[in-house]
Order: sequence, then C-alpha cells, then structure tokens
Amino acid sequence: MKLPHRRQFLHLAAGAAAVPAVSHVAWAQTYPTRPVRIIVGFAAGGGNDIIARLIAQWLTERLGQSFVVDNRPGGGSNIGTEAVVNAPPDGYTLLLVSAANAINASMFDKLNFNFIHDIGAVGGLISVPSVILLHPSSQVRTVPEFIAYAKQNAGKLSMASGGTATTTHLAGELLKMMAGIDMIHVPYRGTGPAITDLLGGQVQVMFGSAPSSVQYIKTGQLRGLAVTSSKRLETLPDMPTVGETVPGYEASQWYGIGAPKATPAPIVDVLNTEINAFLADPKMKAKLVDLGGTELPGSAAEFTKMIADETEKWSRVVKFANLKP
Repeated sequence: MKLPHRRQFLHLAAGAAAVPAVSHVAWAQTYPTRPVRIIVGFAAGGGNDIIARLIAQWLTERLGQSFVVDNRPGGGSNIGTEAVVNAPPDGYTLLLVSAANAINASMFDKLNFNFIHDIGAVGGLISVPSVILLHPSSQVRTVPEFIAYAKQNAGKLSMASGGTATTTHLAGELLKMMAGIDMIHVPYRGTGPAITDLLGGQVQVMFGSAPSSVQYIKTGQLRGLAVTSSKRLETLPDMPTVGETVPGYEASQWYGIGAPKATPAPIVDVLNTEINAFLADPKMKAKLVDLGGTELPGSAAEFTKMIADETEKWSRVVKFANLKP
C-alpha cells in the first residue's frame, strides 16, 4: 500500500473535519441518543481493552448513553479497524486506535482500507513506553555500555519480544537503526513467555512494556536500563530515557479514539471535549499512572498530527527491518 505524503494526509484530515452541514450541528446537540460502540481490534484483557473500558465508562457516565466495548480481534487489529471504516460516519461506531494501526499501515500491502485516509482522529488517550530489560547477571548497567557491548558482539545478542511487529519488537529495531547495532530478534507468542525466558537467561535483552516490567525491576529479578519514552516515568523516576543517550529516540505504545473519516466535526468536538476532561480528572490520571502511562491531551488536529508522525516513523523502521506480515 502506498502511504500518502504526511502533508497531504494532514490536509485531507483538516478538510474532512471542516465539512459544514446544518444537520450535523443538530446531531451534535442531541448526541448521543442511543448506545455507542467502541471497537477494539484485540481480545479482552489486554492493554487495549483496559484503556477502552476506562474511557467507555467515563463517556457513559458523562453523556448519558451506554458506550460499549466491542472486541474484534484478528489481523493485528485490522479486522476491527475495517469494521469501523465501513460503519456509518454518525458517531455511533468508534475505534480504539493504537500504535498497531500506524505500524500496520506499512506492514500490510493489501488491506481493504487506508488507515490514515479512512479513520479520523478524535483524541489521544495514553502513551505507554517500554523498558530495556536485562538479566541481573549482565555486567552492562547503562545504555552507552549496552550499545558498546552490542557493537562488540554484533549479531550475537538475542532480543526477545512479544511478537513480530509489536511495539516492543519495533522499539528494539528502532534502537538498532539509530545506534547502529545488531541483535537477533526472537519473537514469542506474548510478552509472558518472553519474560520467562529472559528471567531464565535464554535470551539477553527485551524491550518490555513498562506496566509489566516495573515489578521485576523493583524486586531485582531483572535490570532496567532505560525507558523508551521521551520523558522519565513517575513510576521509575531514577531511570534515564534512551533518548538521553540516543538523541531523538522515542518508542511507545499509545492509544486514542478514532471514527470513520466523515464523522461530523461537531460530534468529534463533543467526544474530544469529554476525552480531555477524562485525562484531566485526578482519579483517572492516577489510574493512567498505575498503568505506567502518560496522558495524551489535545485537539483532534493534534492527534491527527501524532498519527501521521508515528505512521511515518514506523514505516522507516519496518523498511529498515525488512518486516513482512
């Protein structure tokens, strides 16, 4: 699939959001009048599902109609995304957007939709970084030491991940690309088995999601070198970022809400206002911190720009790593 130029995408998104119609304003004044579905492209119980249920509960309480999470797993979230693309653009079918959508845009050549053309951004929710994890027996204790060690042992380090083209995998590929190092990727069917083998010393390094890594770091079962976010985490305040050693490096799983592209702008505005209220609420912010994440407040236009930037970044990494579905 040919990706559109980033500037073209932003122009198209802005144009779609500005389509005027009196009936659209009337819809927004009464929206919602019936239950709303939030489609999640992954099975229940994972990070995507947890975030979706938090915002669904908030919107239900604030807008007076049920917002129901509808899990549509399969195809790395492509099945759920296609269902939203084909839904009426009336605000009653939403998508839990994640970094997987930005990655899939360049991973898959023959999708029945074009994510950044067919899904409109509504608002960002949360960004969850990874942590570079090593077995505690390793002599490496800093990112500069790790990069030097990887260069001295090119092609010998085994890097575990929860699966090919997951954010934990591509976080490692991004470091390989930016730091000029080589590691052997060892994909697992989920982060649980990957961490088990890292604990057992069968693999040497893993980019583990922050929520699943903190306990192992604090108990000394694994050593955390750095977080992959642009800023340090509240839950790991003494741990540096990878970007402090490799300027410009940032790799996180992120979540937000999207809708079919032609969804009326007044309805998008209603949802965006409530999403930002959710992110500003002290109780909700505390829950997001517990998940190891940082809130992503802002307008629909700002989330549109973020999606464009992320799609462009991951397309370079997918090409560098020569990844295929």
